[in-house]
Amino acid sequence: MKLSSTFLKSTAIASMLGLTLAACGDNGDNGEEPDDADVEDTDTDTDTDAEDEDDAAEDDADDDGEAAGDGGTITLGYIEGWTDGSSMTFLWQHILEEQGYDVEIMALGDAAPVYQGLADGDIHVYPSAWLPATHETYMDQHGDALEDLGAYYEGAVLTLAVPEYTDIDSIPELLDDPEAFDNQVVGIEAGAGHMAVTSETVFPEYGLDEEFELVESSTAAMLSELDNAIDAEEDIVVTLWRPFWAYGSWDLKDIEDPEGHLGEEETLNLVANADFSSEFPEVAEWMSALELDDDQYAELEDLVVNEYDDGPEGAVEWAENNQDVIDELVN
Repeated sequence: MKLSSTFLKSTAIASMLGLTLAACGDNGDNGEEPDDADVEDTDTDTDTDAEDEDDAAEDDADDDGEAAGDGGTITLGYIEGWTDGSSMTFLWQHILEEQGYDVEIMALGDAAPVYQGLADGDIHVYPSAWLPATHETYMDQHGDALEDLGAYYEGAVLTLAVPEYTDIDSIPELLDDPEAFDNQVVGIEAGAGHMAVTSETVFPEYGLDEEFELVESSTAAMLSELDNAIDAEEDIVVTLWRPFWAYGSWDLKDIEDPEGHLGEEETLNLVANADFSSEFPEVAEWMSALELDDDQYAELEDLVVNEYDDGPEGAVEWAENNQDVIDELVN
C-alpha cells in the first residue's frame, strides 16, 4: 500500500472587531450683547463644540471598546492537523472573546514554526504542547523565550497502532512479516516530535530501520491511509497518540513498546511567550487553572473534529455543555 497524496488545507482564522467613533455637539449662546457676541460667540461656540465633541467621542469610544473587547488582542497558534491543538485553540478563542479579548489564530504546518512564533512574540500561546519529551527539543531550543503555563491534561502517550484484526501485539513483532505492512510505518508531519522519537529511537533500537521506512505525510493523509486499509481489511501500522478521537472512529490497538522507547506518559500543556504572563496576567492565571479529564477532553475533540468538521462551533457547544468548568476559571 503506497501513501496517497492527501493534504490538509491550510486554515488561518482571524477574529477582529472594528472601532467606530461618533461625535456630536450643541451650539451655545453666552447671552452677551450682539456687537460683542459676533466675535466672542464664535470663539466660545468653537471651544464648546470641541469640548462636547471630545466628550462624545470618549463616551462612544468607551462603548465601542466594550463591544470590541477592551482586553487586548491575543494570538493563539497551533499545528495544522493536530486536533488536540485546534480543539483547545477554539475553546480558548471562545472563552477569551466572551471575556472581552480579541483573538487571532495562526494554523501552521509544523511544530517548528509554532515554537519559533512563540519565541519571537508573533504567537502568544500554543495551547497543546506535549511535555516533557515530545516537544523537548523545541523547549530546549528556545529556552527563556518561552513560559510553561502548566498542564491541562495528564496521561498523554505516543503509540504505534494497528487495526484490531492485525495479528501482532508488540513492536518487535512487526519484523515477523514486514511485507504485510508494505515495509512502512505511515507517519505524520515531518517536524512532529513523534516522528523524531520514532525515527531516532524506536526504529534503530528495535531494528525496524533495516526493514521499514517511516513515511512522512500529514495527520490527514495518515488517517486517510488508515481508513482505506481498514475498508480493505489490510494490515497497516501508523503513528498515533492518546488522547485522539481516531480511537473512537476505528477499532484500533496500540502495539506494545516493551522497552519503552516511545517514552513515558506525558502531559498536554499551554506554552506561552515569556512575556505573556506580565502582559496578560489574568488570562495566564485562567490558562494555568484549566484541567480536563478523559471524558471532558473526548467530548471536546469529538465535537470540534467530527460534529463540526474541525470548526470552532464545536468548542462553543462544548463550553455551553460545560459552563461550570468555564465559570470556575473566570469567576
